[in-house]
Amino acid sequence: MHFAYPSRKASNPPPFKPRSSRFPVLLRKGRLRTIALFGVAVLFLLYLFSGGSRQRTKSRHVPSGTPPVVMVTVLDSAHGLPYMETVRENRISYAKLHGYETFFVHVGDYDLHGSAMSWTKVVAMRHALNKFPDCQYIWFLHQDAFIMNPKISLHKDILAPGKLNELMMRNQPVALPDSIIHTYQALKPDNVDLVVTQDAGGMSPDSMVIRNTEWAEFFLDTWYDPLYRGYNFQKAEIHALEHIVQWHPTILSKLALIPQKFLNSYSRETLGQKYSDGDFVVRFAECTKTGDTSCQQEAGRYNELRLHAFASA
Repeated sequence: MHFAYPSRKASNPPPFKPRSSRFPVLLRKGRLRTIALFGVAVLFLLYLFSGGSRQRTKSRHVPSGTPPVVMVTVLDSAHGLPYMETVRENRISYAKLHGYETFFVHVGDYDLHGSAMSWTKVVAMRHALNKFPDCQYIWFLHQDAFIMNPKISLHKDILAPGKLNELMMRNQPVALPDSIIHTYQALKPDNVDLVVTQDAGGMSPDSMVIRNTEWAEFFLDTWYDPLYRGYNFQKAEIHALEHIVQWHPTILSKLALIPQKFLNSYSRETLGQKYSDGDFVVRFAECTKTGDTSCQQEAGRYNELRLHAFASA
């Protein structure tokens, strides 16, 4: 049997010819282009997260604290011009004594998109923050109220950290009588951005204070959200406030409840803590437009006392 043997290689092979290098060159160029594009993308991302983006980001204006307080009141002409002028004069006289500013708006000034007119207070406070960007506090005081003790300085005698620390009602049910959600026990006055009182029915935001911070803008925008305005709360914005305080820890964590007599005494004790001599404010809660319980009638009972207090301030 014979086996085939491999043929012998020629002793004089043809000269070596390298393969065409065109394809590897194109491949290398494609890789370089990819690497370059990746590098550009990395540099762009670094630019976004470094000084270049910070220069374009608008930081919130830091308030100088002047004026210390802006007093916001919503006026309703349905109660009559003389009553409205008395209310205006009361606010302006107090503001002049303490270097505060006043901000008056009227019912109907804003388009509330069908919501109850009582929501005007929220829009008015948001408007005031924009109009007075350097103020320290916004104080909303309902039209149906008088400042009775002009010697009390809101930002010094109530809101100063040492004073507020003494007044804060810690571990207090937010919604009366027995809400399981309570104000924070360890909250420090320096961290408080919202000060409200309670009456016999619950939270009473018709005399309330908001500190001018970025949180204040968030709070007012949340409160005014169409979801809450569209919900059929019995007391509109008041019950909406109680709702968001109980369901949003971000809001509860900035809330201080203080005794009613320090910011919001009532002319009738059936509704809350009754006014007594020396109290800061008296409010004519649930007064009517006409009749024996009209706001003008109730205000008349305190007018002489108020005028005397201002004359001696």
